[in-house]
Amino acid sequence: MSPKWSVHVFVILIVVLLCTSVNSQLQVGFYRNSCSSAELIVKDEVRKSVLKDKGVAAGLVRMHFHDCFVRGCDASVLIDSTSSNRAEKDSPVNNPSLRGFEVIDNAKAALESVCKGIVSCADIVAFAARDSVEISGGLGYDVPSGRRDGRISLASEALTNLPPPTFTVNQLTQSFANKGFTQEEMVTLSGAHTIGRSHCTSFSNRLYNFSGTISQDPSLNPMYAAQLKQQCPQDGTNPNLVVPMNPGSPSIADTGYYIDILRNRGLFTSDQTLLSDPATASQVNQNAKTPNLWKTNFAVAMVKMGQIGVLTASAGEIRANCRVVN
Repeated sequence: MSPKWSVHVFVILIVVLLCTSVNSQLQVGFYRNSCSSAELIVKDEVRKSVLKDKGVAAGLVRMHFHDCFVRGCDASVLIDSTSSNRAEKDSPVNNPSLRGFEVIDNAKAALESVCKGIVSCADIVAFAARDSVEISGGLGYDVPSGRRDGRISLASEALTNLPPPTFTVNQLTQSFANKGFTQEEMVTLSGAHTIGRSHCTSFSNRLYNFSGTISQDPSLNPMYAAQLKQQCPQDGTNPNLVVPMNPGSPSIADTGYYIDILRNRGLFTSDQTLLSDPATASQVNQNAKTPNLWKTNFAVAMVKMGQIGVLTASAGEIRANCRVVN
C-alpha cells in the first residue's frame, strides 16, 4: 500500500469514528436515497467556479468556518439582511471579505431542479468547503450530512463569535475552546490561511500603527513588511486592496503557511502569534516539516467543525432559497 493511499485510509477511518461518536444524527451518505447526486452536483458547481477564479475555493472554506462559529453550522451566514434585521453576512467581519455566495446559490438552484426541498443550504456549504479543500490540493474527506437550516442571522453575533486577526495565541485558544476545539486543533485549522487573500485593512495596524511607540510590528519580517507597504500604502484610499495570505502558493493547500510563520511572514497578528507559545510553536514546526500529517489533521478537524451546533431531525428547515428563510 502506497504512503499516499495509507494516509487516505487513515483519514477515512478517523472520519468514520467522528461520525459515530460526535453527532450520531449526521451521517455520511445522508442523501443516498433521497437525492443520490447531491454531492456530485455541489462539486460540479464548485469546480466550475474555481476554474473561473481560484480564490473562490478559499472563500468557500472560510464561509463554512464563519457559518459554524456563529449559531453552529446552520447556513445562517447565507441569509440576506432585511429592513428590520442586519444579518451575519453584513457584519464588518464578513462584508466585503466573505465571498462564494453565488456558488451556493447555483448549487442550490441545480439541486432544487432535481431534488426539490431535500438538500439543506447548511449541507451545501459543508460539501462546498470539502470540495474546495480537495480541489486546492488538500485531502478529500467524507462529510457527514443531514444538517437543517436555521432561521436567525444576526450581524452582532458574528462580531462576538469570530476571532479577529488581532487575537493573541491565548485569545485564539479560548475562542476555539468555546467551540469545543483543543489548542492543537486551533493551530491545525489556522492552516486554512494557506489559501486565499486578505484585505489590507485586516493587518495594516502591523505596518503603520502597531503601538503608541512603535509603528511597525517588530515580529514582522522587515523585507516582507516593506513589500506589504508597497501593496497597501498608508495613504491608500482604496478599501478593496487585497494581498495573498500565503504569497508562495496562494491557491494550494500546503504547509507554506507554517513555513511563512517560521520566517516571521505570518500576515495577521493571529498567525504570527502562534510562535509566541512553546506548544503552538512546536506544532507550527511539525506542520511545516510534515505536510501529509497536517493535511490529515486538517481533514479531521474540518469534519469536527462541521458538527458544531447542527440542527437535525425536525429542528430548523430546508430553505428553498438559501438567502431567505421560508
